[in-house]
Amino acid sequence: MAGGRFDGTARVDRPVEEVFAFLADGTNDPKFSPRVQEIAKTTDGPTGVGTVYRSTVKDAGMKTQREFEITAFEPPTKIRWTERSKNIVVVPEGGYDLAPVDGGTQLTVFNVFEGRGFGKLIVGAALRAARKDADAFAGRIKTAIESS
Repeated sequence: MAGGRFDGTARVDRPVEEVFAFLADGTNDPKFSPRVQEIAKTTDGPTGVGTVYRSTVKDAGMKTQREFEITAFEPPTKIRWTERSKNIVVVPEGGYDLAPVDGGTQLTVFNVFEGRGFGKLIVGAALRAARKDADAFAGRIKTAIESS
């Protein structure tokens, strides 16, 4: 498999339950990810395993449609997802791990990238860019949560 994983971490000055609630609502993604142009939950009921979010994202000037399904949901410490869309670079696994730390929360975000077809040629560049931005990405999540 061509691809790999990136991780970013940040300490959020909010209780773990509050951080989990913010991240469990996928419609908050545009608040910290400028790639996400729009996002909507396409399944009924509260977020949990099986919940699906559909989004339009812009990467390198190209807009693509993405669909993610929640595969693990363990309040207040763990969320996992998998991408169901058929793009050239996809995320077969991603997630948030949260741990309470001194009244705040240690946040780790990760995504595994996989290239398909032509995507196998560009997944390395996408992964390098994501790794370079990983802690800044976690920092944008921190800022969004703390200002909400």
